[in-house]
Amino acid sequence: MPIDWKQYRSEGFYDEIIGPRGGPRRSARHLARHLAQMDAAELTARQAAADLAITEMGITFTVYCDESGGAIDRAWPFDIIPRIIPESEWRRVEEGLKQRVTALNLFIDDLYHEQKVVRDGVFPEAVLKSSSNFRPQCVGVDPPYGVWAHICGSDLVRDADGTFYVLEDNLRVPSGVSYMLENRLVTKRVFPELFEDYAPLPVDDYPSQLFDTLATLSPRPADYPEVVVLTPGIYNSAYFEHAYLAQQMGCELVEGRDLFVDDDDCVYMRTVDGPARVDVIYRRVDDLFLDPEAFRPDSMLGVPGLLRAWKAGNVGLANAPGAGVADDKVVYSYVPELIRYYLDQDPVIPNVPTLRCMEPEVLKHVLTNLDTLVVKPANESGGYGMIVGPASTQKEREAFAVQLRKDPRNYIAQPTLRLSTVPTVVDSQVEPRHVDLRPFILSADRQYVTTGGLTRVALRRGSLVVNSSQGGGSKDTWIVPQGEE
Repeated sequence: MPIDWKQYRSEGFYDEIIGPRGGPRRSARHLARHLAQMDAAELTARQAAADLAITEMGITFTVYCDESGGAIDRAWPFDIIPRIIPESEWRRVEEGLKQRVTALNLFIDDLYHEQKVVRDGVFPEAVLKSSSNFRPQCVGVDPPYGVWAHICGSDLVRDADGTFYVLEDNLRVPSGVSYMLENRLVTKRVFPELFEDYAPLPVDDYPSQLFDTLATLSPRPADYPEVVVLTPGIYNSAYFEHAYLAQQMGCELVEGRDLFVDDDDCVYMRTVDGPARVDVIYRRVDDLFLDPEAFRPDSMLGVPGLLRAWKAGNVGLANAPGAGVADDKVVYSYVPELIRYYLDQDPVIPNVPTLRCMEPEVLKHVLTNLDTLVVKPANESGGYGMIVGPASTQKEREAFAVQLRKDPRNYIAQPTLRLSTVPTVVDSQVEPRHVDLRPFILSADRQYVTTGGLTRVALRRGSLVVNSSQGGGSKDTWIVPQGEE
């Protein structure tokens, strides 16, 4: 039986494809009409074709453990129905993302220099002192252009009224951009005919944009830079992405053991032709494991002396060590004030209303209302360590409350959002599933924002958890020039 959009219901939520009266949004009319011509068998066949393409293309992600324990690779979960956003709406989002990352970089640079934001009472000294990602080793360092977070992935959500909100900022080693690129390729293979009606803005220039951004960090600007991607290795959950980006940029993929810092405080790569100097490192290794000489001495992943080489200006590092001080969900709650403080502007994209559990009265409120709130640790990612109140049991809330009382500085609370939905293929039918969106912002001598980003989808009915490590999937995201609501 063909899809009947009149039977499609996303009650109380903003649906990205179907409007509140049951008809498709203007920008999605061709898509809705095309899908309505398909029956269950064809939908199933198209989804199977996508799954086969993903297997053939070797698109995987790694979860650190399953019920049997141990790291395992899984095929990337992908839904064939794309999400569509009109370009005119997207340009406003793009403006807001650039504004946000500009303020965050000014904030990080300020923290490692004068700390005016603290002295002026805009940002609490207590939050800075208790930050687990502030690196005293980076105080006084001047990275090129004053930029610390060269690659940022900010998570966006829409609430029931269709307004975009920033849910969090990822400034350490944000992942997912490779899946954004591969999703487009798979969609083209599965729905080639759709591209006769649509011309979604391209995303395939990201690797060249990334390389150009990294190249500007080279200490030898007159030469073609030697750029490498530093990975923790094959057991990292994002290893596919590390290898993919290195291959797309035409760079070497290296591990810490492949590099060394010589007596001249320069970084070299071991090659069959002898040492080759490295100019820029796109590091996908966390700060604490980056350099055993400066951080954890037991790290087997890093390069001894790397921080010394960076401080001497002999190598570019992206993201810079210490950038994670702003990748803290408590810091996130201050971003609107930081935008006003550093840029004298109002935020273009609002934050999700956020409660800081470190404030005693707020903590009391959160503990009383755990069943209605989403509570997250300040420095975790991947959906780990959080509780979604309405989906939790009394036993889970009691156990979580113990953790919360022990370390309230480490938690923020947010209302349970009514995340927007997108039609998704489920058992040969189409049902609404909740989504978020992670665009990527590059910063150095200029800024670049991906046209769209990675749409993550909660594949389980009613679930709001979109992380792939928690059972989520993804969709292609189309920014289309035609049509407005």
